[in-house]
Amino acid sequence: MTEPLRIDLTVRCSPVHAFEVWARRTALWWPSDHTVAGERPEAITFEPRAGGRIFERTGAGAEHDWGEVLAWEPPRRLVYLWHIRADRGDATEVEITFEAAGTRVRIEHRGWERLGAAAQERRDANRRGWGGVLPLYERACVELA
Repeated sequence: MTEPLRIDLTVRCSPVHAFEVWARRTALWWPSDHTVAGERPEAITFEPRAGGRIFERTGAGAEHDWGEVLAWEPPRRLVYLWHIRADRGDATEVEITFEAAGTRVRIEHRGWERLGAAAQERRDANRRGWGGVLPLYERACVELA
């Protein structure tokens, strides 16, 4: 079994705002080099329910699926399947909790074992990806307040 990625960070805002910035204002901070189209998306949508789609929409109207919402529990918890730029069959699972006390944001990115021989390489690539995305999220939590 490949160990889940576990990341803790503290953002300077309420859990309500932290959840909102993550799940409803994503396009304002998500880097364009981490999209399917490779450009600034017009929208990044988390449909607010279990079973909801996660997708980017380009300025030309093209939609690219990124995942599926498994649990939508604002402002405390969000769980989703994640398969941006990959086949849905190779999706991993991301669970994010937003806890008071700062706000502590806890991320667990798991499910690598379903990728077989590619598991460790994909896990390592995602660790680097989180390292590039999370500083933008932290900044957005403050700037979008």
